[in-house]
Amino acid sequence: MAVPVLDPQIAEVIRKEAEAGPPPEELSPEERRANYEKICKEQFGPVDEVHSVEDMDADGVPVRVYRPTATADPQRALVYFHGGGFVIGSVDTHDGITRAFARRADCIVVSVDYRLAPEHHYPAALDDCWTATKWVIANAEKLGIDPDRIGVGGDSVGGNLATIVARKGRDAGTPFAAQLLVYPTTTCKQDAPSYSMYAFGYGLTRDQMAWYWRQYIGDFDGSTDPDISPAALQDLRRMPRSIVITAEADILRDEAESYAQRTFLAGVDTEGYCYDGMIHGFLRMAGVVDRSNQALSEIAESLKPFLDKTWRDDYSITLDPKEIMAGISPQMPEAPADEPEKS
Repeated sequence: MAVPVLDPQIAEVIRKEAEAGPPPEELSPEERRANYEKICKEQFGPVDEVHSVEDMDADGVPVRVYRPTATADPQRALVYFHGGGFVIGSVDTHDGITRAFARRADCIVVSVDYRLAPEHHYPAALDDCWTATKWVIANAEKLGIDPDRIGVGGDSVGGNLATIVARKGRDAGTPFAAQLLVYPTTTCKQDAPSYSMYAFGYGLTRDQMAWYWRQYIGDFDGSTDPDISPAALQDLRRMPRSIVITAEADILRDEAESYAQRTFLAGVDTEGYCYDGMIHGFLRMAGVVDRSNQALSEIAESLKPFLDKTWRDDYSITLDPKEIMAGISPQMPEAPADEPEKS
């Protein structure tokens, strides 16, 4: 694995964050939250305008509902779970990202403000996300949502929560049209090569991620529990169509790409995009990194047709059984030169 060439604007972000103050490991959870909220606002910049933003209660879970346009027609929707290591982050820190997806994918976005660790350990965050998602489904008509075009998504640990919610929906007979997993963590094992390659100096560090996991699950080994480590799930068939986004210089890159490959081999319509020169969390840097802002539009364009196919459509793909038995990954189509690498 070659040393990546970082985007110059990303390199500048890393430099400024290193000079900004004490490292995250020296801060309390409360201090980390305040610092993260400040950074997110500074780095995202101007936000997309949407028709309306409304804070609502989803059976006890706070949610924020973004409507891109005023229309009486049922709309596609994305239930979104923010990142932040289960400890930091909120609907406020991810306001720019959720507005962008609402506007650019022309869909209602329901952003979930789930409970955080260490005040609320596992499974509090997952319980909140599942409760809020069921509320969206049950109230789809009132919310102006097409129940056949609901997807789930999230970034970082939000991607972890999203794919677990997607699996719970599958198992409960409540399928989703799509899942959008943005640089997700899929296991607490932390043994992938990218954890060594990008352990320090690329934003999110190996030690920071270990700390986040401890706040969420304590000393429990969750590597074999699919409700903590979705990579532990053996059967990925009938999961929603999947869009998996990774950053080249990210400790979570390998586990996310492995998960995308497994969904593809399980017969799930899967698109995987690796953004060269980017680091973990790059979407929240849209105000200072041009490629981040472009990526939001590209991801939104990929999301729209996945939601529009609805969960009722047959989205399985045909694989050569000999390739599956041999463990060979079918070749994904090559991306155009001006788009991120598709894996």
